[in-house]
Amino acid sequence: MNKKKAFRSPTLERLFRYIKMNTVLLSNNQTIMSLERLLQKRSNTSCELCTATENLSIYTLLPSKEPTEKNSLYACATCITQTTDPETTEENHWRCLNDSMWSEHIAVKTLAWRMLSRLRKLGWPQDLLDMLYLDEDELAFAQATGEGEDDENKIIHKDSNGVTLEAGDNVVLIKDLPVKGSSMVAKRGTAVRRISLDHENAEYIEGKVDGQQIVIITKYVKKI
Repeated sequence: MNKKKAFRSPTLERLFRYIKMNTVLLSNNQTIMSLERLLQKRSNTSCELCTATENLSIYTLLPSKEPTEKNSLYACATCITQTTDPETTEENHWRCLNDSMWSEHIAVKTLAWRMLSRLRKLGWPQDLLDMLYLDEDELAFAQATGEGEDDENKIIHKDSNGVTLEAGDNVVLIKDLPVKGSSMVAKRGTAVRRISLDHENAEYIEGKVDGQQIVIITKYVKKI
């Protein structure tokens, strides 16, 4: 006797996908809320870098993809903005690192190291760097964004239009790209968020497409 194949209508398929997507979003939101409560308690509801008490939010250090207590800190809008946009960096604001660099939390120490490395040519940040201790794994994580590299040795990544790419940028694919070692094809127009850079090759970046971490050639992306 022939067995009938299970059949789902297109409407039901869309409904199942919608339910699955919203279940994932709900789970992610609950995780973020739980992490925020933890960081609020850890920081006494103040910026873990400069002790400001307004406009606070979770900041997750690159190249991390998922926020955790270990790779995230509670920070104010001023610290986050100046961290992510070097052109807005104000020297005097970061004198707060005299105190926060001694934090026991890896994320705080890491961001302190990155900002002091960015400002080290001013003199006093280099003095603090000389006192800041990170173990081998912590230092590797701190160096993962390329902060602290000499300009002449720093590898510059550029998109298809020649625009400089930074870790954490969002890009869009400009052509279909077969994924090596997989049957997957990353489609043109797909947005890839919070990219990370290959610090040995200017032609390679990494990012998630459909939940899979892949290597992408820079000439096939455009910064958005």
